[in-house]
Amino acid sequence: MITTLSDALAERGFDTLTAVQTAVTAPELAEADLLVSAQTGSGKTVGFGLAIAPTLLDADGRFGPPAAPLALVVAPTRELALQVQRELAWLYGKAGARVVSCIGGMDARDERRALDRGAHIVVGTPGRLRDHITRKVLDLADIRAVVLDEADEMLDLGFREDLEFMLAEAPATRRTLLFSATVSPSIAELAKTYQRDAVRVTTLTGATQHADIAYQAVQVAEADAEHAIINLLRFHDAAAALVFANTRATVARLTARFANRGLAVVSLSGELSQDERSHALQALRDGRARVCVATDVAARGIDLPNLELVIHADLPTNTEALLHRSGRTGRAGRKGISAIIVPDKMSKRAARLLKWAKIEAEWIFAPSAEEILARDEERLLADPAWDAVPTDAETAFAATLLAQHAPERIAAACLRLYRARLSAPEDLNVYEPRAAREDRAPFGPSAWVSLSVGRDQRAEPRWLLPLLCRTANLEKAQIGKIRVQAEETFVELAAAALPGVLDNLGADGVLEDGIRLRPVDGVPDLASQPRPERAPRADRPKGKRPRADAPPARNDAVPHQGASAPAATRPAAPKRPAQAADAPAARTESGPVGRPDRRPEPGPDAPKPARKPRAAKSDEKPRKPQSEPRKGNTGDRPAKPRGAKFGKPEKTGKPARALAADPSQRLSRPDGKPSGRPGKPKPRRHGGDAPPRRKG
Repeated sequence: MITTLSDALAERGFDTLTAVQTAVTAPELAEADLLVSAQTGSGKTVGFGLAIAPTLLDADGRFGPPAAPLALVVAPTRELALQVQRELAWLYGKAGARVVSCIGGMDARDERRALDRGAHIVVGTPGRLRDHITRKVLDLADIRAVVLDEADEMLDLGFREDLEFMLAEAPATRRTLLFSATVSPSIAELAKTYQRDAVRVTTLTGATQHADIAYQAVQVAEADAEHAIINLLRFHDAAAALVFANTRATVARLTARFANRGLAVVSLSGELSQDERSHALQALRDGRARVCVATDVAARGIDLPNLELVIHADLPTNTEALLHRSGRTGRAGRKGISAIIVPDKMSKRAARLLKWAKIEAEWIFAPSAEEILARDEERLLADPAWDAVPTDAETAFAATLLAQHAPERIAAACLRLYRARLSAPEDLNVYEPRAAREDRAPFGPSAWVSLSVGRDQRAEPRWLLPLLCRTANLEKAQIGKIRVQAEETFVELAAAALPGVLDNLGADGVLEDGIRLRPVDGVPDLASQPRPERAPRADRPKGKRPRADAPPARNDAVPHQGASAPAATRPAAPKRPAQAADAPAARTESGPVGRPDRRPEPGPDAPKPARKPRAAKSDEKPRKPQSEPRKGNTGDRPAKPRGAKFGKPEKTGKPARALAADPSQRLSRPDGKPSGRPGKPKPRRHGGDAPPRRKG
């Protein structure tokens, strides 16, 4: 290995290389294109840094003066690009490397000035890199190696066009290294197009994914999901924890709730600026924050020290998201826990997801408040401060304290002070899995009672159960089946509890609001209880179903008068009184009162009624008499039916226009020539003897 790189690794505490680092640094692959697939947290960043070193460094293991970049590294997210820049900076620090980042959300002017000063390695995101190349700020003429980190994620995010643009701009003699967790058909096609005889390198085996990560499926009730997350954070008390959610709204809600519980929390999502995202990650690295709530933007490539716990507040959408989220912990040989919050309704889906990911998870319940408080006591007793030798000042204070207080009170105060800086655990409901409910043991010896309320009185088990517990002094476990009938309700009680119930209620057996309870001999025959009869479907009236408390329909004695009723059952319409022929119909301002009799239809020879002449206005000029005929047929020849030319049947309605049989009756233009379209005179043109008609 090159001396400058080996010295940098020794300073970082690298005694041995990981499997992927050993595979890509093989001597026979020094000049080959590589297609590498390895699991998350296996040291891929240092791996491809070592792989491209022989291509970039000179014989002495150093870089020359910074000029045009020699290597281009492309990452899918801003956080991953910044992390790659930091890793390559210390790896090539003794070689005199200048590493420049070009990522979205940062000042592009600063990046252009840094590129103008020269760089050896450029690390960035696809969009910003393409923008610099298009503006002629980033020159790829001297590029010797191109590395695509998390290539599958970049293709999923829609960066395929940008990647192809950059690979086409780079020299054909370059080395191309593709690092991807999975080799999909799209990755294989990209490698075939832009790589030269790529060597396939994989460190994935059939073993269990992420052997250093303990997977836990935490079963909770639907309403206790967020309470369970708080209890998990308190129970493990990790130095750094990541809580993943699927939406930004969930991230904002969880962040606010954790802050209200006194947890040191930051958030990380796509709606934040790059400075805010960088500050959030730096707070986790510095220890100022211990919990980070994030979307999947933080699931790729982020390496946080001392990250011991990953919690999936929302179930991941696929196995890749599950693996990449969980891969933030258990990195470089460190142990970690990945806890998946599984509400009762999502248990089967979570089981399928773990099965497809080939992960064996431990199905547990969320820690209770008592377990968390007991864990606090264990951590307090295991604190290294107990083994430290006290100073003289501390010894004098301890003597004063013992003189004033008893040792038991001092120990209790110490415990209270320790818990005061911690958030209080949440109380969870007693959760019983669905499978346990299905396999529940039999109810045991029982007796039945009857309540004087039923379906007709809107009786429901959801309010009958608390009524019995409250008034009959019963526990929920002593109540079995509740069967609501039309006029009464049968309830199964534990046989041992029935005498106490009867004694509490007295002789009348009244619970509340006049509801009485009486014992039933044996088991009631629920199958023989009459059910409310429903009308046959054919006899039910159509439309909206009437309400139970709706008033009866008007004129109930009159049969149905719709169109489907028989004519014999329809009531005869009342006759209107006859009016005299010379009696005019009474009128009001809005028209005649009542409905006048229909006028007789005019015969074929009846003359048409004369049109009432319009009253001329005082300032209106007299209208010119119209000498030309109106629209329509003007001759005796009948109109040709529509569709007759094409053999279509005759259509009824408005007759078509046709030429008059007599040429003298055809319409003509003002110049005396026959019109091209009969029945529609063309407007006069301005000019000639006819003056133009004025508007208005």
